[in-house]
Amino acid sequence: MNGVILDAESLGLGVDLSPVTRQLTSWSTHPTTQKEDVATRIEYADVVLTNKVMLSREVLGQARQLKHISVMATGTNNIDLTAAREQGITVSNAVGYATPSVSQHVLTLLLNLVTNMPRYLRDTQTGQWQKSPVFCRLDHPIIELSGKTLGIIGLGELGQAVGELAQAFGMTVIAASAQSSPSSKQTHSNIARCDLPTLLRRADVVSLHCPLTAATENLINATSLAAMKPSAFLINTARGALVDSQALLEALEAGDIAGAALDVLAIEPPTLEESLLQVHRPNLLITPHNAWGALESRQRLIQQMADNIQGFCTNKPVRQVNVAAPLPPS
Repeated sequence: MNGVILDAESLGLGVDLSPVTRQLTSWSTHPTTQKEDVATRIEYADVVLTNKVMLSREVLGQARQLKHISVMATGTNNIDLTAAREQGITVSNAVGYATPSVSQHVLTLLLNLVTNMPRYLRDTQTGQWQKSPVFCRLDHPIIELSGKTLGIIGLGELGQAVGELAQAFGMTVIAASAQSSPSSKQTHSNIARCDLPTLLRRADVVSLHCPLTAATENLINATSLAAMKPSAFLINTARGALVDSQALLEALEAGDIAGAALDVLAIEPPTLEESLLQVHRPNLLITPHNAWGALESRQRLIQQMADNIQGFCTNKPVRQVNVAAPLPPS
């Protein structure tokens, strides 16, 4: 069988692809794939691996022998799942592979915000410490996490991992109720549930870990930002479109919240006109969607892709997100 990897460059440097490549007899590996090249590259593939390359109904219809797609990510919105099912193509994804990497990134972003680390590093590098009349510099506020409240929106595996790390810092952790129920309840992680308005009102830090859906797009908007404490911080490592970027900029400018840290933007890679990147703001930290990027995390992703392919080949599917309709007899 023939396999194709459409955007291997998205896996970064240092990963070992051999767990995947030994699953099939033949592989074509492409660093990136432009929209106009997708149909040609998958025309004779039996198995396709993609991270963010779009596989539309039109493109899938031109694939002569495609039987399985393994998505090198958790989100599958770049695949027309209905078309795949109708054409007898199974689709599997990756789940939970990056939890340690992303959760430590969340805490890294938060710690940089509350300690004003970027400002202190800049001041030291520009000679401000050398000019100090005393032994230290305390020019920028430093905040302890202990005793503060973290509000998590999206209490899945990742949200719970972040909550456990925050508890280790002495934080109280609450999470938005999936049903927005006014009554709080305890989860097995000892994290209290409450409705979203209560969470926004109580939290010193709000961290987003929910999927992007029609219901959650621009979940953090002018209204929700206004409901937060002026001393609160926002962390988003989930999906960029969960946050109304213009509303966030206005809230930061007005002092409605103390700061924000983002690992995701609505358009990735961002355009040169991306408003969040136009002006340097010391209380707005942005990383290039690399929270998941620890080598260990990426290697787990490769192993899950290998498991997906092996499951397909042995008719024992794993992490399958669709059920292929039976193909009509030829």
